[in-house]
Amino acid sequence: MAMKASVLGDDTLLSRLDRALYRLEQFFGLISGLAVFGLMLLAVYSVGGRNLMNQPVRGYVDWIEVIMPLIAISGIAYAQRDGGHIRMDILVGKLRGRALWIAEFISTLLIFMLIVLLIWGSWAHFQRSFDINAPLFSRDSTIDIKLPIWPAKLLVPVAFSVLGLRLVLQLWAYGRAIRTGSAEPVAVPLVEDVAAIAAREASAVSGREDR
Repeated sequence: MAMKASVLGDDTLLSRLDRALYRLEQFFGLISGLAVFGLMLLAVYSVGGRNLMNQPVRGYVDWIEVIMPLIAISGIAYAQRDGGHIRMDILVGKLRGRALWIAEFISTLLIFMLIVLLIWGSWAHFQRSFDINAPLFSRDSTIDIKLPIWPAKLLVPVAFSVLGLRLVLQLWAYGRAIRTGSAEPVAVPLVEDVAAIAAREASAVSGREDR
């Protein structure tokens, strides 16, 4: 299951890189949120135009097609940093100390290997779509209003590359925890118990959350 996790920090190079990358991940997360909000406004405008003036948004499905990667992909590294992705903790949740960090290192390494392949494949997919000599630099477009698709395809390897950087930092952090035996490594999500989550959420609601 997915649980809210805390990420510790200190003055080490690893932690400084973690915070720097987190700012970039927050920017991508903001773009994803704005895309959701924009798509909602577009839906309202399309439905309102259809019902009031019999003029829905032309190419509504096309716009959804090019906006969807912003919603689905942009925030993927942000969620990884904060431990927001769905995961199965039945076995790993019972581990402690070096055994836990070894298991986390192996699973993160497998994810990193998969992401490298996805970056390679999605970049090749973008290259097949992009042509600097073509109109709007695009070899393909949406069916209805002919929107170029290559910007949406470019976003995928870019977002996956940010996730790849996040995974590298987490591998570094888990590797250091294995070496030192640290109980609370920095730059990785540490799953909290229900009581700690409730206390932090109560502090956030009351406006007293530590910044």
